[in-house]
Amino acid sequence: MDLTSPKTIKELLAKYETRPSKGLGQNFLIDKNVLNKIIESADLKPTDSVLEIGPGLGILTGGLAEKAGKVIAVEKDETMIEILKETLKDYKHIEVIGGDILKLDPMANSLNYKVIANIPYYLTSPLIRKFLESKNPPSEIILMVQKEVAQRICSNPPDMSLLSVSVQFYAKPEITFYVSKNCFWPAPKVDSAIIKIVPEKKYDISPDLFFEVVKAGFSQPRKQLVNNLTGLKLLDGVKLTKDFISDWLLKNNLKPSQRAETLNISDWINLAKSLNK
Repeated sequence: MDLTSPKTIKELLAKYETRPSKGLGQNFLIDKNVLNKIIESADLKPTDSVLEIGPGLGILTGGLAEKAGKVIAVEKDETMIEILKETLKDYKHIEVIGGDILKLDPMANSLNYKVIANIPYYLTSPLIRKFLESKNPPSEIILMVQKEVAQRICSNPPDMSLLSVSVQFYAKPEITFYVSKNCFWPAPKVDSAIIKIVPEKKYDISPDLFFEVVKAGFSQPRKQLVNNLTGLKLLDGVKLTKDFISDWLLKNNLKPSQRAETLNISDWINLAKSLNK
């Protein structure tokens, strides 16, 4: 069964009386070259376990299973789970789990595992943080996301965002290659990108305090830092005054007139650490 053929996909979906769900981001990959590049970018070994999120019809799942020792695929769409039973029936080391990945922890006891997923925009940030903040993070996260989202995640000053800071606090992200919207059926409205996220050593700072400061800084991105941070409530409920904020920023070699997008990860860490003191 050629799952890269739109004709085959349509026939399969018709057999199960279903259609691609826009809400779940069901745009099926039909380009074999892109498929192979995703598998190659994962650099899988027989000792690896893979968690695939949103396997859809299972085209990537089968390819991963040929390289990895075990593949666990989490699918939210109940009809797709039924289809996967057919398309993956020849693979003995693939386990399909039904449910919402944000509510599941299928790799809690796994060692040396990688996450691979083709996810809709709304799931990008919560999914990344779920795994980066996990007590048992994966060695790599490989995601197919919208091109613009991938660029935002990998951005540098002066184009930082809350999303890029959230990811780069925990990991090193890089775009490995871009994928044309024409490589999918049905074709989405925008191009995509494959992004590889490698978790790194966590910083010696409370994530709660760090993100309290960062979220306040980005609360209104076009405003100056001193205005966004004024009134920031600390974890104990104390509000910071504008004079305190100005002095605090200057002591960290930052201008009160700067905008949040111009700060790098080290700047935010220094701010949080000095506030903690």
